Amino acid sequence: MKPRTRLLLPALLVAVHSAAAPMWPTNALGLGDALSLALKGNAALLKGRQEIQEAHGLAIQQSAVSRPQLAATGAYQQIDENRIEKVAFAPGAPAVSFQNNQSWNANLVVTQPILAGGRLSSSRRSSAITREAALASYKALVANTLLDVRIAYQDILLAAEQIRVQEASIQLLDRELADTRRRFEAGTVPRFNVLRAEVELANARPPLIRARNQLRNSRNNLANLLGFDVPKEVGEDIPLSVSGRLQDEPLEVGVSAAIVRALTNRPEIAAARAGEKLRHEEVIQAKSDYYPTLAGTAGYGWQSRNFVRDLTQDLNGWTVGGQMTWNIFDFGATKGRVQAAKSREEKSRIEIEDTQRRIELEVRTAHSGWSEAREVLLSQAKVIEQAEEALRLATARSEAGSGTQLDVLSAQTALTQARTVYSQALRDGAVARARLEKAMGESVVLDGKP
Repeated sequence: MKPRTRLLLPALLVAVHSAAAPMWPTNALGLGDALSLALKGNAALLKGRQEIQEAHGLAIQQSAVSRPQLAATGAYQQIDENRIEKVAFAPGAPAVSFQNNQSWNANLVVTQPILAGGRLSSSRRSSAITREAALASYKALVANTLLDVRIAYQDILLAAEQIRVQEASIQLLDRELADTRRRFEAGTVPRFNVLRAEVELANARPPLIRARNQLRNSRNNLANLLGFDVPKEVGEDIPLSVSGRLQDEPLEVGVSAAIVRALTNRPEIAAARAGEKLRHEEVIQAKSDYYPTLAGTAGYGWQSRNFVRDLTQDLNGWTVGGQMTWNIFDFGATKGRVQAAKSREEKSRIEIEDTQRRIELEVRTAHSGWSEAREVLLSQAKVIEQAEEALRLATARSEAGSGTQLDVLSAQTALTQARTVYSQALRDGAVARARLEKAMGESVVLDGKP
């Protein structure tokens, strides 16, 4: 089965997009348009990209531990002549100073870590794992955000369809009221029939009002998910329209197959496994404090002469050396860090197992919801056609004098209810499919490298 929505995001994970809101759409949006706009303007995804940049910076820091470092130092000093001791080597001989009152030096030093008890190689591995974890977390954020967009899009379609259903119901009831009034004026029906038709028409208006309000709210919700700034001069009905329609899209997948796909595709599992790898590297880095560290140094320096007051005359040359540090005893500080790191590692292993169980539960729940939506939709497939035929027959019998007004009103109510339930079932089916695809990890594909 192919994913319902495949979005390619080359270079998205390294490019920091502007946080400015996208341009307000001038045309009706298809579902693909809405998803693409969400990838560009959704606030959660914009923040998620910044978190990727933050993780990239952390990865650079981790890899820099094993790299050579170049440092430059310099100093200038001037001393009061009265603080410089002078020595006379013979009675009556002038005193001689062994220090200038001014001095300077400059040095360039390269330091290369050589051994650190495994910390250096662990830091390089942690750098790659940090990027891997950030990418997996961002994929999970994208999947959740696009699911919200798909649901919001279907909510707009449902509200628009409900408006059409309720408007059609009102038109039917309005015609029934007009026909009843004509019959009342002709003296063929009592006043009671007119009152009942008026009540039925009045009762049909609140659902239409609620549907229109739901459409307004759904449009606002979608605009917020897409990152649009609603113009201040716009009133309650924002100019956001969609071009899609409610439709039945079957999906053939069993629970077992869905679980297998989820455990293979879900980025949350990849993120949890990356977290476990990072915790393992933390254990190695904590243990490295048991061992000595060794670094090599090489540099070149310049300095003023000690016995010549002319600062333009200098001494220069190179230096090469090494430095070893070994913290032999620290009152158990290293042992405590190792113990804490091992506990975090074990916790991360438990988190992987818990994540897999939660994903399996999510898949089973989503599949059950999909099955329910399908059953409801199939049960309603012929209802509208039957309800329309029932209304036609009730109207014909009423016009022929063999039926009652109650039959007509009941048939009209049944038709409205059938249309309402069917449109709701279409929406629920689309949402259930979106949830199932997201649960299987197939709702979006990221094509790019951090």
